[in-house]
Amino acid sequence: MRAAARLVRVLGLPVALVLAWWAVTAGEDNFYFPPPTTVATTFVDVWVSGRLLDDVLPSVGRLLAGLALALAAGVGLGLLIGLSPRVRAVFEPALEFLRAIPPPVLVPVMLLVAGVGDRMKILVILSGCLWPILLNTVEGARSVDEVLGDTCRCYGIQGAARIRHLVLRAASPQIMTGIRQALSIGIILMVISEMFAASSGLGFAILQFQRGFQIPEMWSGMVVLSLIGVTLSVIFRQVERRVLAWHQGPRKRERAEGVRDA
Repeated sequence: MRAAARLVRVLGLPVALVLAWWAVTAGEDNFYFPPPTTVATTFVDVWVSGRLLDDVLPSVGRLLAGLALALAAGVGLGLLIGLSPRVRAVFEPALEFLRAIPPPVLVPVMLLVAGVGDRMKILVILSGCLWPILLNTVEGARSVDEVLGDTCRCYGIQGAARIRHLVLRAASPQIMTGIRQALSIGIILMVISEMFAASSGLGFAILQFQRGFQIPEMWSGMVVLSLIGVTLSVIFRQVERRVLAWHQGPRKRERAEGVRDA
């Protein structure tokens, strides 16, 4: 029963939206808003074919590459800035200035610097995904419990061991929050970057369908994007649950004890 209730909660709203879409478009002959049955048929014809290899996989590869680079740079720089007040004082004004620049505005600059290949698209994704990871890492490193810090000093835990066992562990909830935010930003930038001087990818395909007035194909591309987002979100949730098991376990026990006390 619990599994069935959970399934209803997860699928209830999407199913209701599809049914509403079907009810609104049933009997209509609107060229721009085809019924879901047409989109579903087009989806199979278009994407369950060579386009899966030609457009979907390259897009996902660029997204994951940009996210990986943003994770490495964001966590590394975030720890450096968060652990040193002097470094933070030097870099904070520049960070506030740079993060205010919308990443899509940087696409023409990236085209000049990196050309029209995959490197440009990965850099665009990196430029947007970096900030939530970096800023959350900085705040996580700054908010390390002082008592735990004193305990590490008393036991002689310093340097890399202190960063690994204390700082990263304490900052990991905020780092994971930053990664979750970066994931949604990365999908948006993946599409935008592929709409400029591209020859493959989901953004390129959707734009080509739109320019050719292939409306069902365009909508089916949006469905593919939604499925990618949902799949990556589910995978990330499982990874987050494993990484933060030490953090979520005590919180669940505290909530359970609070319910019993109430």
